[in-house]
Amino acid sequence: MLKPVVLIGGFASLGAELTASRLIAPYFGSSTFIWATIIGITLAFLSVGYWLGGRVADRQPTARALFTVTALAAIAIGLIPLLARPILSVSLDAFARYDVGAFYGSLVAVLLLLALPITLLGFVTPYAIRLQLESVASAGNTAGSIYALSTIGSIAGSFLPVLLLIPQLGTAKTFLVLALSLLLPSIAGLAMSKATAPALLALLGALALPFAAAAAGTGAIRPADRGELLAERESSYNYIQVVRENGRNLLILNDGHAVHSVYDPDPANLLTGGPWDYFMAAPLVVDGAGPGSIERAMIIGLAGGTAARQLSAAWGPIPIDGVEIDPEIAQIGREYFGLDDMANVNVIVADGRYALRTSDRRYDLIGVDAYRQPYIPFQLTTREFFGEVRDHLTPDGVAVVNVGRTVTDYRLVEVIASTMRSVFDTVYVVDVGEFMNTMVIGTNAPSRIGNFVANASRFPGDSPIRPVASWIEADGSPRLQEPGGVVFTDDHAPVEQVIDTIILDAAREVTAP
Repeated sequence: MLKPVVLIGGFASLGAELTASRLIAPYFGSSTFIWATIIGITLAFLSVGYWLGGRVADRQPTARALFTVTALAAIAIGLIPLLARPILSVSLDAFARYDVGAFYGSLVAVLLLLALPITLLGFVTPYAIRLQLESVASAGNTAGSIYALSTIGSIAGSFLPVLLLIPQLGTAKTFLVLALSLLLPSIAGLAMSKATAPALLALLGALALPFAAAAAGTGAIRPADRGELLAERESSYNYIQVVRENGRNLLILNDGHAVHSVYDPDPANLLTGGPWDYFMAAPLVVDGAGPGSIERAMIIGLAGGTAARQLSAAWGPIPIDGVEIDPEIAQIGREYFGLDDMANVNVIVADGRYALRTSDRRYDLIGVDAYRQPYIPFQLTTREFFGEVRDHLTPDGVAVVNVGRTVTDYRLVEVIASTMRSVFDTVYVVDVGEFMNTMVIGTNAPSRIGNFVANASRFPGDSPIRPVASWIEADGSPRLQEPGGVVFTDDHAPVEQVIDTIILDAAREVTAP
C-alpha cells in the first residue's frame, strides 16, 4: 500500500489546499492576499513535514508508523469543515466592525486548521523514500519515482476538486472524499502490517467522518449578513447567496460585502439608486440622444439582470446580449430576478472578452459590470480590450464601465478612465451618489456634460431615465477625463495590485488612532 498512499497523499494535500479556499471565500473573499496566504502557509507546513518526516523516518523506518501518520492526516482533513465553521462565524462580527486585527486573526486561525493534516502529509514523501531505499546506488531513482508519483497525485488534486467534487458535492463532502481516499489505504496498510490498535482507531475515524461531514454541511455555509436567506449555492466560480430585504431580492457573491443585482417585482420600485440605474443614462451624454437612439446593447457581467432591466425600462425592449461567465448565476437570475420575464435579453454564458471578440454585431451601448468583488478581471481593463469595445460600437455608441472606489480613493477609477481615454475621443466620469461606485463613460461621438439632463427631457415625464439624469447633475460630479495618466495593457495590467493597495490603505485608516 506504500505507492497508493504516496499517490493519494499528493492528491489530498493539494486538494485540501484548494478546498480550504472555498471555506474561506464566503467570509474573507478570494483576493490575491488570501491566495498568497493559503499557498504560502501550505508550503510552510509541507516544509515542516518534510523535515520532521525525514528525521522520524530515520529513527523509526516502519510502514506501520507511516500508515499511522497518514490515517491521522486523513481524519484531520475530514474534521476541517466541522472545526472551521465556528471560527468563521465568530469572524463575521469582527469583520463587520472593521476590526482588522480580529479579521486577520480569524483568517490565520482557519489556515492553522491545515497545519496538522498538511504537516503530516509532508511526512509521506521522505518516509516513502526511506522505506523504499535499498542501496545508495539506487537512491536517485527511488527518490525520483516517489516524487513523480506524489506529483501526479497533486496534479489530480488540483483538478478534481475544482472541476468535479466541489460543483457536484459541495465543500464539506469534498473534504470527506479527500479524507476517505487517504484513510482507506492507510487502514489497509495498518492491517497488513498487523498494527491492530492504530487500525481500529483509524477505522473508527472512517466511520465517524461521514457524520462530521454531514454536520458541517447542514444549514447555511455562511449566515446572511442582511435580510432573509432565500437560496445558497456553490458554483465553479462563486459562492452565491440570494437574500430578501424590504421586499427586494439581492444577489450576494463570495465574501458578501457587495450586492451584485437587485430585483423588486413591483415596477413602481424599479430604480435602485445604484450603478445599475446609471447604465441607462450613459447614452444621454451624446449630442441629440433621445428615444430610439439605442437599438442594441451588450452587458458584460449580466449577473441577475438588473442593468438589463433598467435599460429595457428606459429604452424599450431593445435586443440585449447579456454576458455572464457563471452559468449558476444565470440560473439564479431566472429563478429569483425575473430574467426569464425579459424576452429581449439573450443570455450568453461565456467570458466577457471572448464573447465580445467572437461577436460580429455592433452595439449602441456596451456596459461592463464584471466584478468578482472587489476585483475586475484584468483582461477587461486594458487598452486592447477597450479597443475591441470601440470596434463593436456604432458611430454614436457609448461604452460605460462600473468601477469601485472608497470615499476618498479614486485610484482605480483614474486608471480605468485614463486607459479608456487612450482609446476614446472623450471620456466622462460620474459618481454614483448612494454607492461607492463611479461610472466611466467613453465615446467617439460629439458629446457634452450638459447633455445628461437636456437629453433626458426628451423622454416622457414618467420615464425612469429622468430622475437618474437629475442624480448625475446633482450628486454625480460629472467631469471630463483629460488625456494622460497610467494606461493598462494586456502585457501589464496590475489591477489586483491597485485594488489591494486601496484595501490596505482603507484598513490603515480604520485602525489609525
